[in-house]
Amino acid sequence: MGSKSKRNSNGHKTGTNGVGRTPPPYDVKDVGLAQKGRLRIEWAMASMPVLNQIRAQFAREKPLKGLRVAACLHVTTETAALMMTLKAGGAKIAVCASNPLSTQDDVAAALVKIEGIPTYAIKGETHKQYYEHIEAALASHPQVTMDDGCDLVSTLHNKHADQIGELIGGTEETTTGVVRLRAMAKAGVLAFPVVSVNDAQTKHMFDNRYGTGQSTIDGMIRCTNRLVAGSNFVIAGYGWCGRGLASRARGMGANVIITETDPLKAIEAVMDGFRVMPMAEAAREGDFFCTVTGDVGVIRVEHFLAMRDGAIVANSGHFNVELDLEGLAKASKKRRAIREFVEEFTLKNGKRVYVLAEGRLINLGAAEGHPSSVMDMSFANQALGVEFLVKNHENLKNDVYAVPTVIDQKIAALKLKAMGIVIDKLTEEQSKYLQSWEMGT
Repeated sequence: MGSKSKRNSNGHKTGTNGVGRTPPPYDVKDVGLAQKGRLRIEWAMASMPVLNQIRAQFAREKPLKGLRVAACLHVTTETAALMMTLKAGGAKIAVCASNPLSTQDDVAAALVKIEGIPTYAIKGETHKQYYEHIEAALASHPQVTMDDGCDLVSTLHNKHADQIGELIGGTEETTTGVVRLRAMAKAGVLAFPVVSVNDAQTKHMFDNRYGTGQSTIDGMIRCTNRLVAGSNFVIAGYGWCGRGLASRARGMGANVIITETDPLKAIEAVMDGFRVMPMAEAAREGDFFCTVTGDVGVIRVEHFLAMRDGAIVANSGHFNVELDLEGLAKASKKRRAIREFVEEFTLKNGKRVYVLAEGRLINLGAAEGHPSSVMDMSFANQALGVEFLVKNHENLKNDVYAVPTVIDQKIAALKLKAMGIVIDKLTEEQSKYLQSWEMGT
């Protein structure tokens, strides 16, 4: 594990990579969309009681006063609520998109014009723009990074090592990013502590399962208007996201097929009542396909060639590398956009395959992402994770840390309270029993 880097929270540190980077104050599609965005943010916040309570607390206590935060997240209504919470706590924020297709342009406009938060995000931005926006966020010389996929942190490590001394830590939202961060920590190159929001139970058990499950189906239906009932729905990966998607697809009447490489997850899928087989076999049976693995090359050329005519393919993992789109293009004799977010590939064998949202996150590319009520818990973890870093960074090594259990339980308790649900409490006798070994049966 790498040694702890020297922290310097006073002023900007300059260096060969940090000099001369003066980004524009913002880069959004149209600031004139701000009012529409404000109303949509207001609608989202009505379903985010936990984050609303944290924002009120932050406004009173100012635990993040003067803290510079760079956030690379999906720029959605729920993210705006999180940014407003950090701002209420006294933080100075710069925001960029964590995916070229996930930005809601009216929300980005509202963040700039109404909240005064430098925002660099445009739906449909090019690969070059995507990294220019990351650079713009890093030009704010953050003390805390807030990432969704690790692109912000990896860019910081690879191109702006001169800024490392200014960092006290970071947070990471999603499975893919945590995998990358743990690889960095194992290699001894991670230069500051990171809190894995993704590992909080109030995040992955709800956001990944119920959020991804619902929003993925939403995105696939919005851009195809195809019937799910009676179809063969192939899901690659049976982690929390795969479990949620499988549950929702079955609930809509689909015959669900799971592909897996992990024997534990595969047997779980079998015991949950799903058919399990290799992708080579599933490719011949599926009507809908969706990858949720976080890995590369999950659906490859040989799988595309084996698919039925008219197969619909989407990805709800973080990056589009789960689909071999370059190989698909080479195996095709023609391609065209046939509907918004639907591209038709006519293979050399004459069959047609339809790829949704360029193979990027279907739930954000073609829909609105997770429902606000589930992101309420995820972003409560983000806000409290940053507060935890501010209070504890001096005692943390350069490693990936889980959200403390006390925070997880606090968020769950606040959510239950907001829902009007009361639960039992342990009696003194029960507490003593659970902490003893003498009592026995």
